Parts: sequence; C-alpha cells; structure tokens
Amino acid sequence: MKPTRRSVIRTGVLGATALATGLGSPLSWAQDKAPLQFATLLDFTRVYTFLTNEYSQGQQDYIRLLNQEGGIDGHPVRLIVKDHASYPERGIALYNEAKAAGALFFDFLSTPVANALMPRADEDHLPMIAFAHGRADAADGQAFPYVFPSAAIYRSQAALLLQYIDQHEGGLKGKKIAFVHIDSPFGKEPIELLNRVSQSKGFEVKLFPYAVPGTEQAATWSEVRRYRPDKVIIWGAGPGQGVSIRGAVGNGIAPKDIHSVIWLSESDMQSFKGNEVLGVKRFTAVNTGTSPALVKRIVDKVVTPGQGSGDKAKVGTTYYNIGVASMAIPVQAARLALKSFGEPLTGEKLKKGYEMLKDFDAEGLMPKLTITDKDHQGGGWGLVSEWDGRQWAPKSDWSNAYQDVVWELIKEDEAKAQKK
Repeated sequence: MKPTRRSVIRTGVLGATALATGLGSPLSWAQDKAPLQFATLLDFTRVYTFLTNEYSQGQQDYIRLLNQEGGIDGHPVRLIVKDHASYPERGIALYNEAKAAGALFFDFLSTPVANALMPRADEDHLPMIAFAHGRADAADGQAFPYVFPSAAIYRSQAALLLQYIDQHEGGLKGKKIAFVHIDSPFGKEPIELLNRVSQSKGFEVKLFPYAVPGTEQAATWSEVRRYRPDKVIIWGAGPGQGVSIRGAVGNGIAPKDIHSVIWLSESDMQSFKGNEVLGVKRFTAVNTGTSPALVKRIVDKVVTPGQGSGDKAKVGTTYYNIGVASMAIPVQAARLALKSFGEPLTGEKLKKGYEMLKDFDAEGLMPKLTITDKDHQGGGWGLVSEWDGRQWAPKSDWSNAYQDVVWELIKEDEAKAQKK
C-alpha cells in the first residue's frame, strides 16, 4: 500500500530520532559528539513513487550501519526524512525547516524541487546532492559551487549508451536510432547530444516523443515500427518504462536492441513473463545485488538483525543501492572535511571535503568517483548492464563517453541562462 504523505512525514521524524540515538539504544560513542544532520526531503507520494521508498530505505539502512560503526569521527548522523511530494513550494518550506534545525546536507530527489533550491543552497553555503536528477549544468562546480550531481548526468548516460552500441553492437555508422522519450525537459535533455554525436559518428537519430505521464504510447510505437530502426533508446521513468518495452517488443523490436536510461528497475523487468525481455540494456550507475562489501555489511549488521527500515526483498535492488551510494558519498566528504579542516563541520567545509573526493567507490559499490571544484559530476562514469531474466548483469567495464560534447553543451546551457 502506498503510504500517505502524513504517514511518511511521521515515520521520517521517528526514523531520524532512532538513527541519532543508535536505534534507541544509547551508545557511548554517540554521546561523545553532537549529531550531524542530513536532510533527505523526498517525494514519497506523487511523482517519484516508483523509486523513493527503495532509495530512502537504502539511505536509512546505510546510516544505521554508519552509526553502529562509530559515525563520522564519533559524530552520529541524524537523518531528517520528510515528504515534499515534488512540489517546489513544499520543498522550499521543508528546506527552511531543516536548515533551521541545523541540517548541513540536503537531498531532494526531484528535479523541480532541486532546481528551485539550487540557488538557495549556493546562497546558504549548504551542499546538496542531485544524483541522477536536476539540471545538467549543475555538473559545473564553478557555476553551482554547492550542488553535487555526484554521478553521470543524463547526457553522460546517453553518451555511454551510444558508445556501447558503437563498440559492442556493430558500430554506429549508418545505423538508424529511434529515441523514444517522454515529452518533458527530462525526456528532451539528451536530444542535442544525440544530434551532435550523430554528425561525428555518421548515424541517423529520429525522435519519437510521447505525452506525460507515459501510460499511453501505442501511436508512438506504431510510428517507430514504420521507421524500422536498428536500435532504440527509451527515455522515461516509472510505469512508462514498462509501457515502452511492451510497445517496442509488440512492434517487432528485439529486446537486445532496446537501451534505457538509468530508470529501469528489477520490478519493471519482473513484470514480464518468461524470456520475452531478455537482452534489454540500460545505463547503470551502481553495482546491484548484495555482493558489494558495503551492502553485504548492511545485510549482516542491520537487515539480518531486524533493524532494517523496509522490505528485506528490496535490499540490493537498483534503487536501494543508489540510495546507499547517495549517503556514502557525502559521509566520505564529511570525513575528509573533518580530517583536513577540523571541528565544527560546516557547509563550507563539507563542500571542500566533497571536492577532495578521489577514486572513491564506496567499497566497490560504484565507479571510482573524483570530484573537483570544476567537475561536480565526477567524470560521467557508468556501465551498461543487461537483463538476464533474474538480474541486471554488467556487460561493460566502468567507463565514460563523449565528455567533450557533454561539457560543450553544459557551457552552452550556462550562456543561455545568462542571457535570460
């Protein structure tokens, strides 16, 4: 059952208290130093419901593990978990509340809310993460010094899919690629990158938009069938992704020729029967499953003892592990900041700690992340994985692609914004 907004907010406050006190049991180290407060103000009830519960579960379980293991140099981390339902005005109000309560770090997991609060975070000198959401030009640390995508932005994801087709699926030259996308800013973001790479690599790209929210795509896929593409890239999120795959397969597109943005989960694929979608590929930002050392420790120390924050079956899923990564990154930044700049931890120090991250992979959970004062994306790294009927199996090594084009477009975005 989908939680109500009211119940999520209540659970979040109780969860934050438990996290700050070591799950209700006084711990000697937890009394030594004051808690550090991180605010995860998310959309549990409206637009991003396809991923938020698993994502937040991963965040909360990781913080429980962190606090069990001594926190950040003796500081426990207190999570403030509340629901903004992807309404910018609600997000702004919750941001102000959390800031007044002493929060040093923010996550909104909503492009409208993140975009509304990016200028405020810079003004207040409070770092925020924008993992796989928000504006593309947030990758530029000179333009937005307190905003950290911390993972491949959407253009970098599309670039990696193109590189994979070029290197592993017979090349791009002479190919016809259908870009089937939701008709929203998110869906349109990769278009200019696709166009520019097509010019240099000699392939054709044709656009096939469908209306928000994406549950009706029949007419779009009829057009795709008539186009007879060699490859298809689907660019949507939530239930619309399953609709896209059904539309593709139903119109003669082989699963092995379907490539997706990051938002394609285990649940999406398990809704299909038998082998009908074997071979579908997607961009992947973190390793999945429970084999990464950090996730395995969460299982051993948090989930198995019954201290997890959600459904055990979701531990190790794509969105759970992205949630773990989204907290492991700022925690490491905080460690570096305290080591280099001392107490007390401030937003300014945390930003500097973030920009000291070098080859950080959260114990094998993700590609090695290096953040600089110029590049807050971290290089745009990822891999391509394939649905094998049970799980997302890696089909490539960690890599990045066409970053010269990605950054060219980022700079053009900034120039356009300055003219407005």
